[in-house]
Amino acid sequence: MIKITFPDKNVREYPKGTTSFEIAKSISEGLARNVLAAKVNGETWDASRPIDSDSTLQLLTWDDKEGKSTMWHSSAHLMAEALEALYPGVKFGIGPPVDNGFYYDVDLGGNTISSDDFKKIEDKMVELARKGSKYERTSVSKKDAIAFFTEKADEYKLDLLNDLEDGTITFYKQGNFTDLCRGPHIPETGFIKAVKLMNIAGAYWRGDEKNKQLTRIYGITFPKKSQLDEYLTMVEEAKKRDHRRIGKELEIFTFDDDVGPGLPLWLPNGGAIIEQLEKLAKSTEQAAGYSRVRTPHIARESMYLTSGHLPYYEDSMYPPMILEGEKYYLKAMNCPHHHKIYKELNPSYKDLPIRLAEYGTCYRYEQSGELFGLMRVRCLQMNDAHIYCTKEQFAEEFRAVNEMYLKYFKIFNIDKYVMRFSTHEPKKLGKKYVDEPELWLETEDMVRKVLIESNIPYVEVPDEGAFYGPKIDVQVWSAIGREFTLATNQVDFAVPRRFGLTYKNSQNKLETPICIHRAPLGTHERFIGFLIEHYAGNFPIWLAPKQVSILSISEKYNDYAKKLLQLLINSDIRGLVDSRDETIGKKIRDAEMKKIPFMLIIGEKEFNENKVSVRRHGSGDVGSFTIEEFAKMVQEEINNSLNINKQ
Repeated sequence: MIKITFPDKNVREYPKGTTSFEIAKSISEGLARNVLAAKVNGETWDASRPIDSDSTLQLLTWDDKEGKSTMWHSSAHLMAEALEALYPGVKFGIGPPVDNGFYYDVDLGGNTISSDDFKKIEDKMVELARKGSKYERTSVSKKDAIAFFTEKADEYKLDLLNDLEDGTITFYKQGNFTDLCRGPHIPETGFIKAVKLMNIAGAYWRGDEKNKQLTRIYGITFPKKSQLDEYLTMVEEAKKRDHRRIGKELEIFTFDDDVGPGLPLWLPNGGAIIEQLEKLAKSTEQAAGYSRVRTPHIARESMYLTSGHLPYYEDSMYPPMILEGEKYYLKAMNCPHHHKIYKELNPSYKDLPIRLAEYGTCYRYEQSGELFGLMRVRCLQMNDAHIYCTKEQFAEEFRAVNEMYLKYFKIFNIDKYVMRFSTHEPKKLGKKYVDEPELWLETEDMVRKVLIESNIPYVEVPDEGAFYGPKIDVQVWSAIGREFTLATNQVDFAVPRRFGLTYKNSQNKLETPICIHRAPLGTHERFIGFLIEHYAGNFPIWLAPKQVSILSISEKYNDYAKKLLQLLINSDIRGLVDSRDETIGKKIRDAEMKKIPFMLIIGEKEFNENKVSVRRHGSGDVGSFTIEEFAKMVQEEINNSLNINKQ
């Protein structure tokens, strides 16, 4: 018999060789029908693979990230089977799952494929899926694998085999298709109910432009047709909300070839949004007892060697500058600098916790192919902070950070969110994780307890912690249901020791503090990209770059309009005067296109009565107000949006 430990720490015994599917079936027939794969000792396996020793087990369904990934990996194989049936002689490169679906790089020989061919490929995939063919895993020798793909004349698989060692090679077969693959896969093709091919691109084999360009076909599948319909609706809505398009239309940010890829330039409207986000964060953190610090944009190599970022993180850092015979790096993270500040403070236990906050600018050399608008950039302005505390203070500090997240979710109208709680794998201590088994269990239990007591939705993910401690990745969903990873909250009990960080305890002995890395608003770049799509550019009044557009019916009222604008500025309200020689209808339409929340219309009547006619973006006329009445209304709405009167 073997012992199986489930995520809730419940332990059951099963005969040696029992599969995850059989375990699921012993719990519930309904569960078994939905299991796509399983996580065994932190590694994703086929649900049909026998378990031969005591293990931890997480059953994976469509609701799990790894479950979706497994299904999409299997769908890539299903598409390959369909392509082989429709285009004899096709050869295959790689076919992995991606964030939303899968792709396969293929060499079509003399054939070509366009989007016009998608329907017949999709129909063939559905036809094959309905056969319910099992995904069968077999181990093969390197010699036999080479013989198999030599017979198929598939030079791409033969090239991949060059990198593999004998004894590590597995094939997967479903229906009439066999592929070189380490898996895992879903039990059988019948789980795939809905198929949609999304687009085609070119891709050089092995990413090398000296090699042949293959055809990359992207697709996505679902276990229900209704889920595909919902996804396609979301995709169409996402196109309308694309932060790159709206960011350009609303003049929020731009990129310039002379500046460089992945290095955004914030235009005045973007600068206004950043100013409001920083204002919110700074006031929130000041009330929470944070101290603000500032650190340089570069540092010597020695500091990053101490932190452990070199050489392991070097590929994501800009190349070093050689100055006076020493290497200097652009900083890719703020934490080493903050550690140095903490060390200079030389605190005792009476000074803890110490909370150091900084909107620090970091630089990371993301690969060109990974850059994407504001979502993946090379220059990051991060809402960063590090909390140094005792073990006894940890739970309270971690809870306070999570409560800060919840406050922000309310302000930004984020209704759906989940904390992805990543823990360690005991068998990998000393390799992937710092070898402190008792401290791992203790801090994980403390984090888990805080999440439960705070009633915060979370999912526990084994074997995905940081090397220095457990962490939380904050997953949020936008107004149209798109998922984003926005922020992180990490526990670090290892790196402070590398820097020799200590405090004097009540017995006047030195101890190492625990460090909490947190960034509730993530980076300006990614968070503003999310907000643009979340609000579709219709920012709440407090965050809108321009809150008011003053529209004069005739140029003779322009001076009055400018006087009103100054009164609004004095009330800390951002606005502009549209003094163009255009019709009032044209001015209103342009203000609507710019998504400015309020329009103040000034004509003879308003001028004589010392009032303004107010229109609201998307709603129309609101009424007639004095400028003081209007300013008070705007301030009240801002206060309500920020919950200022509710704290």
